[in-house]
Amino acid sequence: MKHVCLILFMLSSYDILAQHNFKGTIIDAKNNLPIEGVTISIMPGNNSSFSDERGQFRLHHNYTNAATIHFSCIGFESVILSIDSFKRNNLIILSQQETQLRDIIINARAGQEYKTISKLDIKVRGVNNSQEILRMVPGLFIGQHQGGGKAEQIFVRGFDCDHGTDINITADGIPVNLVSQAHGQGYADMHFIIPETIENVDFQKGPYNASKGNFTTSGFVDLKTKNILANNTLKIEGGMFDTYRLMGMFNLLSEKSLSKKQSLYVATELGYSNGFFQFPQDFRRYNLFGKFITPISKNTQLSFSASLFKSKWNASGQIPDRAVNNGTIDFFGAIDNTEGGKTDRENFNLQFISSLPNGSILKNQLYFTKYHFDLHTNFTFYLEDTINGDQIRQKEGRNLFGYNGSYRHLGEIGNLLVTTEAGIGLRLDNINNLELSHTIDRYTLLNRLAYGNVFETNIAAYISESIKLSNKININTGIRFDQFFNQYTDHLKSDSNFSANSSILSPKLSVYF
Repeated sequence: MKHVCLILFMLSSYDILAQHNFKGTIIDAKNNLPIEGVTISIMPGNNSSFSDERGQFRLHHNYTNAATIHFSCIGFESVILSIDSFKRNNLIILSQQETQLRDIIINARAGQEYKTISKLDIKVRGVNNSQEILRMVPGLFIGQHQGGGKAEQIFVRGFDCDHGTDINITADGIPVNLVSQAHGQGYADMHFIIPETIENVDFQKGPYNASKGNFTTSGFVDLKTKNILANNTLKIEGGMFDTYRLMGMFNLLSEKSLSKKQSLYVATELGYSNGFFQFPQDFRRYNLFGKFITPISKNTQLSFSASLFKSKWNASGQIPDRAVNNGTIDFFGAIDNTEGGKTDRENFNLQFISSLPNGSILKNQLYFTKYHFDLHTNFTFYLEDTINGDQIRQKEGRNLFGYNGSYRHLGEIGNLLVTTEAGIGLRLDNINNLELSHTIDRYTLLNRLAYGNVFETNIAAYISESIKLSNKININTGIRFDQFFNQYTDHLKSDSNFSANSSILSPKLSVYF
């Protein structure tokens, strides 16, 4: 497997042009920014491709009677060019327009390279919670419990991923899953994401993608926020049980800045709900997000984003049927009405995306997350402690640092289109005062069951090759290496230190038909 990957990587570095090979770049007429997800079709015939995040595409076509190339994307006017005119100028400019039903193209041979949930999908569903966007992933559903403050329970094709233990979730490349989290491994709370800022969502089932490592047992979901706002938005919503939501998104740069491929916008969200339980939920959530895009050279784009999230709530957890049946509580009551929690998260994300002279894309990303979590639950009521009850407190504070780098090249081996991707990653989680305690009324401490610091490092490297054999068959092969370093300082044992290290080599092979 290693030799095959190495040979394919070396061969793909040579740009062996086929006779009928078309490549170009697609940008938005309004702001000169690249457009991702444009469908490119050669007519007559049934061959098609899609533009990537830099607006670039490459399409191989072996029909001698090809006459025109069609460019179409939801929200943009379609463009049809003759083969000759395209060869003279392969920079394609699309103008925005209102979405029309006739712009929607259903392609039975899209292949695995374009599995995405688009901004149109998100818009027509009318979601007001970023976690609800996960429901759009085919075969994935979520279940909410404890009132909206916690991360949801995730299931993929019947596979229980818990709160994120077995599904890899990222937002603009920042990991959502938290290792060694106080409530559970891989805990993935997406509530820091304002749903209206999401441009599209990429996903794939299974652990077959070499670029994805830890938590990718059942698959991965990548959320990408908008680079630019089409217009300013202010939304006010209200509903039953004192439920309210205020959301606003605003451009901060002039039209002149947009013409220079610059963008700066902010989005904010305020939410409140008392819920329908006997004890008011008093659920409060606040989000603030900002993103800045600017070119720093002809071929390099800088992206910087930052977000702030705070949430607190009172929870109504599970209750025993017998307590309802004998009249101790009603159906919307609680045995322990002091359950609930609070959490906050701040993210900072810096990305450099460069287009190289050979058409390759080089990415470099640095990110930092500061996180706090404090949760109070009672699963067994008075089973263990018949006097004080069984309430537990799970708490932590965390600093998360990371780097992602990748190189992606589109090339040819003879008449076959080959995509080569290689990357490295570094993630450091510094968790302070990770706590599991027995409590009363949230903050009265009876006994600490676990209390200490965790320092965890993950170093990763991967390489993969995707080969398009035909319009029907695609092959992806790759290999990934992960090294883990873990250290635990136990405050309950005089700050004794414990460590464990491990590595794993993961070969990958997929065939798509």
